[in-house]
Amino acid sequence: MRTTDWLVLCGTLAAIVAWGLYKEHGAKTTREYLRGGDRLRFWTIGLSIMATQASAITFLSMPGQAYVDGMGFLQFYFGLPIAMVLLAVFAVPIYYRLKVYTAYEYLETRFDRNTRQLTAMLFLVSRGLSAGVSIYAPAIVLSTVLGWPLQPTVLAIGAVTIAYTVTGGTRIVSRTQTYQMIIMLGGMVAAAVIIWHELPAELSFGRLLQLAGALGHTQVVDTSLRFDTRYTLWSGLLGGLFVALAYFGTDQSQVQRYLGGRSVTESRLGLLMNGLVKIPMQTLILFIGVLIFVFYLFHEPPVSFDRTAWNATLQGPLASQAEALALQHSRDFAQRQSQSRGLLEALAQSDASRVDAQTMQLQSAAQQSLIDHKRAAELIAQSGVKTTSTDADYIFIDFVVGHFPSGFVGLIIAVILCAAMSAVSAALISLGSTSVVDFYRPGLEAREKRAGRTGEVADAHYVRAAKWFTVFWGTVAVAFAVLTSQRDNLIQAVNILGSLFYGPMLGVFLTGFFLRWIKGRAVFVATLAAEAAVLIVAWATSIGFLWYNVIGCAAVVAMSAILQLFAAPDAKPGS
Repeated sequence: MRTTDWLVLCGTLAAIVAWGLYKEHGAKTTREYLRGGDRLRFWTIGLSIMATQASAITFLSMPGQAYVDGMGFLQFYFGLPIAMVLLAVFAVPIYYRLKVYTAYEYLETRFDRNTRQLTAMLFLVSRGLSAGVSIYAPAIVLSTVLGWPLQPTVLAIGAVTIAYTVTGGTRIVSRTQTYQMIIMLGGMVAAAVIIWHELPAELSFGRLLQLAGALGHTQVVDTSLRFDTRYTLWSGLLGGLFVALAYFGTDQSQVQRYLGGRSVTESRLGLLMNGLVKIPMQTLILFIGVLIFVFYLFHEPPVSFDRTAWNATLQGPLASQAEALALQHSRDFAQRQSQSRGLLEALAQSDASRVDAQTMQLQSAAQQSLIDHKRAAELIAQSGVKTTSTDADYIFIDFVVGHFPSGFVGLIIAVILCAAMSAVSAALISLGSTSVVDFYRPGLEAREKRAGRTGEVADAHYVRAAKWFTVFWGTVAVAFAVLTSQRDNLIQAVNILGSLFYGPMLGVFLTGFFLRWIKGRAVFVATLAAEAAVLIVAWATSIGFLWYNVIGCAAVVAMSAILQLFAAPDAKPGS
């Protein structure tokens, strides 16, 4: 990066953290530290919710996802607006009425402490690991593309995020996330404009869509009923609905964002704002991948976007094969470029028969490009070069570094790091909150009671405990980030990880909200069994991961109902 990029990057990050600390320093009570003092307005809540979900993985991987597979990933979000309405109607009033600090406190009032702590533990495991992935994702890609050493990059992201999260608590997280979200959205709009100006001058927006559509990259909706296909209309509407209900309704990293609202109305509006803005934002990010895809129809792409790994392969034992593949890749690109221009000419002439012929030829040429990239990945693996992410995760950042003007590279790196810090800070404060509220405080109160001490523990003690637990979970996340290695596209990996736990968690809450006759022991056993079932399905079948959420939720509801019906007479409904 150039000096201007460094100035933009460091200035942006320093300004956000410094301003957040200046505005929100010194949370002294648990209500201030864990709930932000109940003073957040709906736009802060909405932007904070979006920033929590939009980790660096979103901005690194989603353009690459669209480059490889088109816009179909957008179906993942189809159930989200529906979920926001349902949560605003049903969940928010319950949480506010009970004045809870975490979502899991409700489960003890509804069921028992065992159910509360089991569900909270599922959250701690899933979110603790996901926080590690959220740190690891930008670190591995930025270290590879920019030449930064990996472990110091991981430690720097983790240390800065832990420091300001511990200092200010929930309100500083929400405040900084608001600024970070504005930077993220502005940066991605700037990226789309710059990529558009890099495209051939004769390429109108309509022609661009026709070219991308000819290669299947503008198809958003897949109406097939295949369960082994990850993204379809049905998996998005049903599986995506369950994911959104679980994530925004039972995951403390999201629930904590709207528990700090000034009122029920502010929290509801924050959720609804997320439902309205999220899909357009994801559409923009995915469309950037489509723009890059079309760009590389006219400009030769690298045979592997992980240039560090490819350069190492060119110096390794399979160098001659790699060089031959690079030459073949160039020839294949020349043919693809010719076919793309031929299709543009046919479209301009409105020659339907020629359009069909050129489309088929372009599709064949594009398929050969995919083969070249796959062969490159195989050569990298065969050469013994270690890779820790898929080629698609490097597409966007490689394009930024290679084609963006001075200053804008720093802005996009700032976007990625802002996204990483916003997601991680929300995760850490929620992990600290859950550890204190759902485990430490009940345990301490029980010990004090057994010891015959009836006075209340000082509130400041719990604030200190929450800070130490936040540091602990930050350390766990950083350690996991240093040790982890991903085999899938990062945006899919983090969603798969969450889907292993969200279904059973959602099932517990739905049972609590709507099946009042089911008791704690039945839902506790059902949750354990449902989690085991989800893990078996994930390990033994090829079912798309969005369906894990439906399976886990349905299993909890069904099994708890059955167990309650066959329970001992004194535990049956109505007793």
